[in-house]
Amino acid sequence: MSKKKYISVLLTLTLVLVCLCACQAAGTNQTGTGQTGQDSEVSQMKDRADAPADKGDTSSSSRPSENSLSETAEPASGEPAGVDSASAASVGKFDFESRTVLLNSGYTMPVMGLGTYSLDHDTCVNSVKALLQNGGRLIDTAYMYHNEEAVGEGVRQAMEEYGIPREEIFVITKLYPDQFGDPEAAIEMALEKLDIGYIDMMLLHHPGTDDVKAYKAMESYMEQGKIRSLGLSNWYVEELTDFLPQVSIMPSLVQNEIHPYYQEQDVVPFIQEKGIVVQCWYPLGGRGHTAELLGDETITAIAQAHGVSSAQVILRWDLQRGIVVIPGSSNPDHIKENLDLFSFELTDDEMASINALDRGEKHDWY
Repeated sequence: MSKKKYISVLLTLTLVLVCLCACQAAGTNQTGTGQTGQDSEVSQMKDRADAPADKGDTSSSSRPSENSLSETAEPASGEPAGVDSASAASVGKFDFESRTVLLNSGYTMPVMGLGTYSLDHDTCVNSVKALLQNGGRLIDTAYMYHNEEAVGEGVRQAMEEYGIPREEIFVITKLYPDQFGDPEAAIEMALEKLDIGYIDMMLLHHPGTDDVKAYKAMESYMEQGKIRSLGLSNWYVEELTDFLPQVSIMPSLVQNEIHPYYQEQDVVPFIQEKGIVVQCWYPLGGRGHTAELLGDETITAIAQAHGVSSAQVILRWDLQRGIVVIPGSSNPDHIKENLDLFSFELTDDEMASINALDRGEKHDWY
């Protein structure tokens, strides 16, 4: 090769090297790392994914604690909503669209259901299934009813046959005073007899020796998630005034005898003002008194005006007072009828007419 050609080749190679260096420098300045723009974007996305979430980040949610009263996350079905200051005003208020009431425990409860007092095993199983088949979701039982096993059996069969999720069903049971001395054993027995995973609500059946001890045991089981809400049955103003300061968790419900002849017009607001829901047993008057109450002229006239039964009028009267109803029945047609309470509404005058029937006439000793 001649000297001239040799020098020309060297100059050409030098120019090529200079251009390559300039291009590399420009690329480095664009990405800041020497990576291509696409590689850099992938890296930044990875960094955001690996970085700990900001406290204000709501892109992922966590389940609220089981019994928290301060959490506000939207609950999954069957999970307590948590009662904060924003929703506290809704506690105890009936939602006639969903046919439920928000309890102070954060759970919702149906406002009408079935009482199982005096139902034998087979009858109880069939009645529970009839309720659930017709859209009812609230069932009340007790140790002293001797049918907790039947209630559990009816619930399990209905879940399997009708495809009803457990979380939609609300089961209440009760401890009797002769169980208060060893409440843990009594609670375990109820869980075993019902065999439905957990108890939606447990009540003390009525005041008795060691009732505070028994309630505190229920509080412990509530903290474990084996019981979801607590309550009392047959507690009135004097009993509540004495009892409530001795316990840590406010009862969600008080269940008492209430019907048009025994209305508890002073007791009901006393309970409701504390954010406790009222539920009535013997809503149709109870054994030996039902026929008289259903035949009352005031009630039958209102029933005729609305084209419904006297029983439906009485149960609707309770609902409009903010009282949950659990009428007992073994008749599938009556069970279905007792759930049909939302196709009519009582007027103020009709409510006042039924209110005027109060005799202070209690039909059981509790």
